[in-house]
Amino acid sequence: MKRHNAAEVAVPVSYGGERGEKGGKVEKTMGGAAKQGRGGGGGGGGCCSRLWFMVVLSATVTLLVRHCYDYGLVQGAAGVVRIEPVYHTRKVNPVDRGGGGWPPFSGSSPSPPVAGGTKPLVDSGGGHSPSPPDAESAKPEPPHDSGVKASSEPATVDHTKSPSDDGGEPSSASSSLPAAAHPFARALAAADDKGDRCGGRYVYVQELPPRFNTDMVKNCATLFPWTDMCKFTANGGFGPQMSGGDGGVFQETGWYNSDQYTVDIIFHDRMRRYDCLTDDPSLAAAVYVPFFAGLEVARHLWGFNITTRDAMALEVVDIITSRPEWRAMGGRDHFFTAGRTTWDFRRLNDGDTAWGSKLFRLPAVQNMTALVVEASPWHLNDAAIPFPTAFHPASDEAVFVWQDKIRRLERPWLFSFAGAARPGSAKSIRSELIAQCRASSVCSLMECADGPSNKCGSPASYMRLFQSSTFCLQPQGDSYTRKSAFDAMLAGCIPVFFHPGTAYVQYTWHLPKNHADYSVYISEDDVRGNASIEERLRRITPAAVERMKETVISLIPTVVYAQPTSRLETMKDAFDVAVDAIIDKVTRLRRDIVDGRGEEEKLEMYSWKYSLLRQGQKVEDPHEWDPLFAFA
Repeated sequence: MKRHNAAEVAVPVSYGGERGEKGGKVEKTMGGAAKQGRGGGGGGGGCCSRLWFMVVLSATVTLLVRHCYDYGLVQGAAGVVRIEPVYHTRKVNPVDRGGGGWPPFSGSSPSPPVAGGTKPLVDSGGGHSPSPPDAESAKPEPPHDSGVKASSEPATVDHTKSPSDDGGEPSSASSSLPAAAHPFARALAAADDKGDRCGGRYVYVQELPPRFNTDMVKNCATLFPWTDMCKFTANGGFGPQMSGGDGGVFQETGWYNSDQYTVDIIFHDRMRRYDCLTDDPSLAAAVYVPFFAGLEVARHLWGFNITTRDAMALEVVDIITSRPEWRAMGGRDHFFTAGRTTWDFRRLNDGDTAWGSKLFRLPAVQNMTALVVEASPWHLNDAAIPFPTAFHPASDEAVFVWQDKIRRLERPWLFSFAGAARPGSAKSIRSELIAQCRASSVCSLMECADGPSNKCGSPASYMRLFQSSTFCLQPQGDSYTRKSAFDAMLAGCIPVFFHPGTAYVQYTWHLPKNHADYSVYISEDDVRGNASIEERLRRITPAAVERMKETVISLIPTVVYAQPTSRLETMKDAFDVAVDAIIDKVTRLRRDIVDGRGEEEKLEMYSWKYSLLRQGQKVEDPHEWDPLFAFA
């Protein structure tokens, strides 16, 4: 793998000079500038030459100082951008995120979508741009190698080659360097500085041309072939505001008709107002890349060849890997949002009929962390964050008022289901769930369908259903996950899951490790074997139901995205939890490198299992859910 020294790396505009959009190279060379300085008057050439020499020398020194962080030499003051300088202490609600057993379950894994010309199927939860339909034959392929994650050693990456082209990934950085010699030494020192309120929390925002982010929002009419997304990209990605409370279903303010795939915009708007931004990469605990990968890929999923689908992915990799910030950890401290399911970015081959782009399969991106609404159980470079719900609070008080409201609600229905059957999928249990709900006197059913009469597209309709139910059935959607699970929790309804891939191995940053604290699990095989859902739910004691409901209500702050112009004081929202988790991940890796431990080797094919391990367990040890995530 080719390594570049500082002289070969292009200089971004934030370090002096002018750059082009792609490569970030200095467009006006010293030689060109000197040549301009010699033009004109003749007689004063010697004096002008000496004067120009001093100007060039001064500029050179400035550039060297700007770049010296890349060698871990800068120990001076930081250039910090604090957009909102008032500091607020936040506390997480006291929810236990440890422990947990593993009851025996069985089932089968879903297939990711494949390309096709059909319109996506409708589902509950207010999704306006849903995933494409399931395909029985398109199961994700397992990792080709041992699955060990890429090294953290500073290096540039050729995104056109696979890791195996270079004989494997390089090993982690050696411990022979003293701590101060590492390019991230100042960031670690800041984390230990108790007098710096942002120490260990600084984020550097990578510079990208607007066509990689905000220009997509300006051209919102082109974002999805069947829906005008412009109203849903409004208000920072929250969509149109709902007022009046819809007959008491909502509060008067803070509620929006949010689309399930606008996380890119929501996250970006929050990051712009993050209180610990810095313009000094050497201080950064993490680097945010403002690439709207989810919006970009959605424009080209249907009816475009792979060249078009991959073009912007390849271009953004070219840009970020040419920057000095990349060299500090080879991209291991970089993160971005791709607000769709992971399968939209993991095309299995280069045929035009294959689904999605290959963004997540690029070696450079395998070093980064991609935030998606559904992660892969067999890869390590993505992490799942909650789908957007309709609630975007502006204050702690708004959250408390909502929690108190749903805590006091009468819930006449034992359980409910909002969704559509999947007659074309042999693996789906939705038809069985619909049949059981119809046959029960304690179940309320909302069947989704295409057209203006579809109640599942109305937040007021499905939130009213969930608010009247104690348990809400949450089978797999078009892939493992579905937005409806978060809508149900927002309504204080205890989710009933049928596959661990729908939540338990997905949202490990945001939900408790012990899934029995907040949900019920009934395996898909049990449903296929005619197990009675009503009977299973009636077995749960009232005291246990009350404990689960209270846990669900306490989790509401961590699964909603708060207003970017305000901030929560005593709790963390989904954005806060995700940023903290990324920073913690990068900081632990950096400390391991400094201490000579390098990075823990992890097998990608078991990536779903790591968050479930208890003390003393190994990832290779048998687990009840192994058959659910095994490849045939």
